[in-house]
Amino acid sequence: MPKDNRDEYEYTPLLIKEPEETKRALKFPNKSLLLATFAACIGGTFQYGYNVSVINAPTKHVQNFINQTWTERYQTDITVDAVTLLWSTIVAIFTLGGLIGVSLGGTLSMKLGRKGTLLANNILALLAALMMGLSYPTGSFELIIIGRLLIGLNAGIGLCVQPLYLTEIAPTAIRGLMGMGTSVFVTGGILTGQVMGLKELLGGEEYWPFLLSTTCIPAALQLLTLPWFPESPRFLLIDRGDDEGCKKALMKLHGVASCDKEREEIEKERNNLTGFKAMKPWEVFVDRSMRWQLLTIIVLNSAQQLNGINAIYFYADYVFRQAGIPSEKIPYAAVGTGACECLTALTCGLLIDSLGRKVLITGGYTLMSICCILFTLTMTFQNTGPVFPYLSMACIFAFILSFGLGPGGVTNILTMELFTQNARPAAYMIAGSINWISFFLISMIFPFIVIGLQQYCFLVFMVICTMVALYIFFIIPETKNKTFLEIQSEFKSATKRRP
Repeated sequence: MPKDNRDEYEYTPLLIKEPEETKRALKFPNKSLLLATFAACIGGTFQYGYNVSVINAPTKHVQNFINQTWTERYQTDITVDAVTLLWSTIVAIFTLGGLIGVSLGGTLSMKLGRKGTLLANNILALLAALMMGLSYPTGSFELIIIGRLLIGLNAGIGLCVQPLYLTEIAPTAIRGLMGMGTSVFVTGGILTGQVMGLKELLGGEEYWPFLLSTTCIPAALQLLTLPWFPESPRFLLIDRGDDEGCKKALMKLHGVASCDKEREEIEKERNNLTGFKAMKPWEVFVDRSMRWQLLTIIVLNSAQQLNGINAIYFYADYVFRQAGIPSEKIPYAAVGTGACECLTALTCGLLIDSLGRKVLITGGYTLMSICCILFTLTMTFQNTGPVFPYLSMACIFAFILSFGLGPGGVTNILTMELFTQNARPAAYMIAGSINWISFFLISMIFPFIVIGLQQYCFLVFMVICTMVALYIFFIIPETKNKTFLEIQSEFKSATKRRP
């Protein structure tokens, strides 16, 4: 850990001229902040991404296990519909657990603290790994369902609390870069799950119990690393009133030179919130001063799931077959999509504090709209020439690149930046609930959209992306390099001007 200011932020001057009076150089986190980000994310949003993708590889193996277990237990064959129902339950109960988890995350973060909640959350991941790992030797497919429910709870709590922790330990100048840790680790988790599910690793039929129980590894890593880092300084000062704890946390995370400046900003926010208690989700809904912020997080978080990105991951086999990719190559194509999204999330992290949130997310949704149109055209003419299947694949990768460049990471950052400390946990609970409900809906309705619209299915997502891009352009202010109080003030001023 840094004991002096030698680990302070490295400065790299930007070539882009900033309009602010005080021009800021592009900053990068010091060693302590980077390690704290890794410790928080590896057992947080990484788990979510990993468990979204890791369940795809053993689909046939688990279905065979269900069939075999049912026959041995009841001395009769199980119907195809019953196997499909049980498998759908295994997949869908993850979203139910996530919805419950995100509803608990805000409350737990106030009771146990951000760090304490993340550490306690790993108990669920360890129990889930144990349940899923024991399912095969005990001949009980019910344990897989229980394990998926528990890991869904873990993912829901992590998605709610971990971004709070990252936001509250980050200096204002690099808050966007730090917040992108959420997106980077989600995409990193998706990519890792896809790689682990390859037949060369744990994708073989005999290895599927080990594959599902690997969720214990990120949990163990977080339990070993996160205790070495302090609680959120904002939580300590504003919510707990622990001045000394806040000072120690800032010195450990930011170093001596930046400690006083960050403390002053937190102190201003605390003074502004004097007399205010932490808000409940229903209090945010009835507070008219927050109605535009509330509408914004509802629009952005529902669009993050309904824009077509999860449809590609959930039904990758179908989409790639429609694009003309051979069946034996589909797992590797899926790994390619995960790698693309991971790389663009890293790129977005480097650009977000220079270009700004609004440019990236608006541009991302605009490019996704264009990709949807092009993908529909290439699918329509797929049988007219050998080049069109490859053009369809190019459109899919371009769609994923556009998502990672903006909506994939900026959505979480905006959710955090639009609210002050007393409303932020409740806002995350609302945003997370919208995210999980939309996640469940798209997984349920996408097959029917495909059946009904065939190659025109992505026109539905084109309409959604276009409408969200217009909403962001006209409604949401730029938030880069602004304190939470400045953002709140700008939203209030815009609300007064807005008819």
